[in-house]
Amino acid sequence: MKAVFIGVGEAFDETRSNTSVFVEARGNGRRRTVLLECGFTAASAFFAMPAVPPEDREKGPDAVWISHFHGDHFFGLPFLLMRLHEQGRVEDLHVAGPQGIARAVEAVMELAYPGQLPILSFYTRFHEAASGDSLEMGGLRLGFALTDHGRPCLGLRLEDDDTSLFYSGDGGPSPATRSLAKGCRLVIHEGCSLEAGIPGHGSVAEAIAFAGEAEAESLAVVHVKRDVRNDRGDEIQAMLEASGLDLAVMPEAGDVLTL
Repeated sequence: MKAVFIGVGEAFDETRSNTSVFVEARGNGRRRTVLLECGFTAASAFFAMPAVPPEDREKGPDAVWISHFHGDHFFGLPFLLMRLHEQGRVEDLHVAGPQGIARAVEAVMELAYPGQLPILSFYTRFHEAASGDSLEMGGLRLGFALTDHGRPCLGLRLEDDDTSLFYSGDGGPSPATRSLAKGCRLVIHEGCSLEAGIPGHGSVAEAIAFAGEAEAESLAVVHVKRDVRNDRGDEIQAMLEASGLDLAVMPEAGDVLTL
């Protein structure tokens, strides 16, 4: 499994694209790709990302995961869908997310490009998820749990033939996400602030503790508030270096982690 960081920024960071991760995995012996999140700026960043093979940028991911319905997590879908349509995609695109994912995507597409969703060159297959559910998609196994966020947000456990990762979306750790992440090799977690204190959001300190509890080998902290990342980046790096994990990073766009 490989994780390519398309963007690592929070909602309104003017220098870093919204957090989005392109995952290469193997399901039932076949290569599968999943784009985790597709916010305001993520789709354009995906198509411009040199770390994503050109053929993947041409045909797009096999599936897209949306953790919740905030704009920096799914408002890039019209860009993605229309670009893939223009590029002649014919394979079905699987879009998974919380309950209401089909209605949400239909609504944002109708605002952006009225009447286009039903006549795309490919079919969009929606998969609704709820906390505690599991889903098999192309040989990949997905599990879900609610994070501690202001709007219902699902943390994701993604397992392929060989390994697993956990992705938090937005929000601090919850008992359910702690259980879901247990044993994952990689944790990708929001760290909006250094320490806990922003309601509905996680922190770097909580992400480190969370990864340790999960017995993960690696941690990637993303979605750090822009002023915190710009002004206190050295402190964050020191916290990560002292984490005791095999690898703990605050990635930049284009960074790749291979499991």
